[in-house]
Amino acid sequence: MPIRPANDASDEDTWDDSNSSPPGTSPDVPLPQLFVALDCAQPAAGCARHSLFGVERVVVGRAAVRSFDRTKSGAKAVTLGIPDRHMSIVHARIERTPDGAFVVEDAGSRNGTFVNAVAVDGPTLLADGDLIGVGHTLLRFRAAVPCPVKTAPDVDSSRSDHGALVATVDPSLARRAEALARVARSDNPVLLLGETGVGKEVLARAIHAASNRRGPLVAVNCGALPPALVEGQLFGHVRGAFTGAITGNSGFLRSADGGTLLLDEIGDLPLPAQAALLRALQEREVVPVGAARPTRVDIRVIGATMRPLESLVKGGAFRKDLYARMAGFTFHLPPLRERPDDIGVLVAAFAAERPISLTRSAGRALLEYEWPDNVRELHRTLSVAVALAEGAAVGVEHLPEAVAQAARRPLGSKAAMAPVALRTLLVDSLTRHQGNVSKVARELGKAPTQIRRWMARFQLVAATFRAD
Repeated sequence: MPIRPANDASDEDTWDDSNSSPPGTSPDVPLPQLFVALDCAQPAAGCARHSLFGVERVVVGRAAVRSFDRTKSGAKAVTLGIPDRHMSIVHARIERTPDGAFVVEDAGSRNGTFVNAVAVDGPTLLADGDLIGVGHTLLRFRAAVPCPVKTAPDVDSSRSDHGALVATVDPSLARRAEALARVARSDNPVLLLGETGVGKEVLARAIHAASNRRGPLVAVNCGALPPALVEGQLFGHVRGAFTGAITGNSGFLRSADGGTLLLDEIGDLPLPAQAALLRALQEREVVPVGAARPTRVDIRVIGATMRPLESLVKGGAFRKDLYARMAGFTFHLPPLRERPDDIGVLVAAFAAERPISLTRSAGRALLEYEWPDNVRELHRTLSVAVALAEGAAVGVEHLPEAVAQAARRPLGSKAAMAPVALRTLLVDSLTRHQGNVSKVARELGKAPTQIRRWMARFQLVAATFRAD
């Protein structure tokens, strides 16, 4: 579906990246993946993703630099090298079983191999999301990650395009970010959706930088605009327009002339201001309060909100015509709990500015915690932890209690449990905790996301376990 210029938007010309693949692409295919999730000794190294599709064996060991090698000698194999001095040259093996599952086994290493902090003793069946400890490095096994058909089998964040708008090793998010990058180079409006703290303003600034527009990016918090002064602050006013207007004011739109206007929390904009904003975008001109003539403006608009704009439109709280113009290209930035494989990428970005090292327990806590306040909470946690550690490796004791608890859950993988036994265990725990997924997760030593996957697998609904 073509994306038309900003002055030719309509309800039919929008693309919402949460509902479909970008135009001309194929649907995603779920494939097993192995992530180098976090190098605790050198977090700035970032993380990597390696497809296990068609792979029979992965050999993990120490190397001078991070590397991978795919060979076809009988069974297809991958050799994964990691520059971790605590690893052995041949440290662990991951192999596919006849029924398509994967097991990990220590290869006689000096420091052992761990699954969720428990030392493996013989072949250990892997479950989706299990963390494999090798040296000071944590790997994450994923049983089925949605991947575009032409996704590269191996991606290393340290070697990826540093001009990417979204730092990610998630193949679907990377594909959507590539579509966003193409739109960023145009003047089309973009609507960014996502929870608070996911980085919408950071992404908006990246879009502005990619556009090569000469003017500034002007960010406006629509939720903080006084209702009585919204139009004056957006469009400006002339001297003497009202009592106290001793001087004129250019307003946000004219200040962004030649550049980009970021309307943060656009869902909070009052309806009268929405009508005036729509006219300004349609006519590419503004009429300052008290002025007799309009002023031409050249702006590119980015809207951002955590509110469900479609629902606001249906309820009459947001203008349908303004939504149609703003939503020419809609990009959903997922919460951090839905992109756990990117935590290592985000820690690497932090480490590039402030040196940091972690104990393996602290690294596991970061990877297991669900980050309800998203990237903002992760950065705040790392900043405080570095200050508390005073140059030493950040340990669990330096993390907030809620984060630290993620490293103290009962350990070990439940993957080897037979389905009937696993369902019984899950039902018993859900019954005890009256459907509280967080409490069940703590009891079983798994992330809440894994508990929800098991519940979906066995068609269990939390509400059925709650007392009336």
